Amino acid sequence: MDTAEFIKRLAADLQPVRPLRPPWARALLWLGLALLYVAAIVWRKSMINEASQVAGNARFLAEQAATLATAMTAAIAAFCSIIPGFDRRVLLLPVVPLGLWLASVGLGCVQDWLQRGADGLTLRADWDCLPSAIVMGIVPSVMLVIMLRKGAPLLPRVSLALGALAVASVANLGLQLAHARDASIMVLVWHLGAVAVWVAIGGWLGAFVLGRRHASSVR
Repeated sequence: MDTAEFIKRLAADLQPVRPLRPPWARALLWLGLALLYVAAIVWRKSMINEASQVAGNARFLAEQAATLATAMTAAIAAFCSIIPGFDRRVLLLPVVPLGLWLASVGLGCVQDWLQRGADGLTLRADWDCLPSAIVMGIVPSVMLVIMLRKGAPLLPRVSLALGALAVASVANLGLQLAHARDASIMVLVWHLGAVAVWVAIGGWLGAFVLGRRHASSVR
């Protein structure tokens, strides 16, 4: 078979391929659906706080804005990472909002210490939030994995770790709206600690969940 005939046969079996939407559009779609789901969970469990309690706390609002920005930028970075030839600098998108999130929680710890002394930094077990966090994260996780698998995750560990950061941020936002009175030290250790663990698990399971080899093994 000559080259011309080979190319002709290959072209005869081609099917039209619908290109994926831009990463920012896919991230916005995912985040919108995820927030609707989390809001439904919070509302159904009657855990949402009084609007006056939330609206009057500037630091709390800034913290949740940083959490939301972390979710959005992490999702954008995850969707960019499944596009061959993407700019690696995009992986740093969540760094600034994540840093602001950490700084806001840290400031809350300082304020609690100044106002209540050692009692403001008292740490206790908070396993009651775990079931709610798991429920809030299930559907957003499934949606994100399905959407990531539609691309070419050549860096599956990185892609899923970023996706895990986005999911954990959305779930944390829901928990914070449900428990706005939690001390900042509890948020720092339990909430952000859970985010770190979830990201680590995402990175560990990336190659298995996304079904692609790591880019270093691709020749």
